[in-house]
Amino acid sequence: MYRHLLERFVEKSREILGAELTGVYLHGSMAMGCFLPDKSDIDLIVVIEHDLADEQKLRFMKEVVACNQEAPKKGIEMSVVKKTYCKNFVYPTPFALHFSNAHLQWFLDDPLEYVQKMKGTDPDLAAHFTIIRHYGRVLYGEEIASVFSEVPKADYIDSIWNDIAGAKEEILENPVYMILNLCRVAACVRDDLVTSKKQGGEWGLQNLEQQYRELIETALACYASEKEMAADPAKAQAFAAYMLRLIRDAMG
Repeated sequence: MYRHLLERFVEKSREILGAELTGVYLHGSMAMGCFLPDKSDIDLIVVIEHDLADEQKLRFMKEVVACNQEAPKKGIEMSVVKKTYCKNFVYPTPFALHFSNAHLQWFLDDPLEYVQKMKGTDPDLAAHFTIIRHYGRVLYGEEIASVFSEVPKADYIDSIWNDIAGAKEEILENPVYMILNLCRVAACVRDDLVTSKKQGGEWGLQNLEQQYRELIETALACYASEKEMAADPAKAQAFAAYMLRLIRDAMG
């Protein structure tokens, strides 16, 4: 699924970035075997040797946006990172360029401003690199072990903690995402596991209190289908509070 899109992305990356391109790496749900076209995006890390000129960035971004038109509803999420920060890990990690559907209109409105200003640091890259180390696929370039060093566990946990810090409020807006993410973080801090949201939910069924089993089962069922989850607000917030306590206790 989406093989042609990935092949085109790699082809254009090689064509435009040339000798600066170290590799293109797939992570996220597609790499972990739980990709759902209606609910997943395509997660990519592009590793480069040195900084890119604005002209290169513009050519590259035009191709990324063209590829994004062939992507699933949530689109492509892509970061360009220099090899030195992958090999000699820095947290939060600097990036040279980033794209997702959330930023599409900005690029369309002012491409030059976008490529000049879309850079900085991103704590999420610690989680992305960890997934690449465990599940990632090389679409082109050097092997993963030669490019990505191990991310310190404390940095990985801090990265994924950012996804759940506001769980008590956010679980009402997006219960499926938050329930499964809470399970995923708990699996990491308690059992040192690196999991997908689906695997995190399955871990929760086996390891959390029985009173939350129905909530997790419903979240997993909705995650794997087109169903929307209508969670009872009191039960959902009680689960969030329980999970945050459990995670904090496990973190010490």
